[in-house]
Amino acid sequence: MHTSSHTVLYDPDGLIEAELPLDREPYECLVKAVLAWTDEDALAERDYEQIGLQLTGHARAAAADVRRRADQLPKSSGPRALADVVLREAEGRLSVPLEGTVRCARNRARLVRALYERLDRLEAALVPERVAPSGG
Repeated sequence: MHTSSHTVLYDPDGLIEAELPLDREPYECLVKAVLAWTDEDALAERDYEQIGLQLTGHARAAAADVRRRADQLPKSSGPRALADVVLREAEGRLSVPLEGTVRCARNRARLVRALYERLDRLEAALVPERVAPSGG
């Protein structure tokens, strides 16, 4: 007898995640707040670590979104090449262990900001790709 009410989804290409838009507004506010800090000892180490964890998780989600968008462009396109550079940089920065410091939280905030900037540029580059040519 099967009593589980859970459904297991097989989604190796991340298509389900691709359908979910990033909830950018709270993270953009957090990024602005972190980058505006003036007092380096305002929070406890655990608080900085928690903020860093939040930004790390969101940076990974934003990087996955950048990758999906970049993969829609031709390999020889400039925006895709720049996205690849940003993604390599993101991978390197995310591989650094998280610390409960202002410096670490700010680095993660800068990374999220850079990923959003690249995502916006990719969206702009994809718009002409999506517009059907007019027949004349």
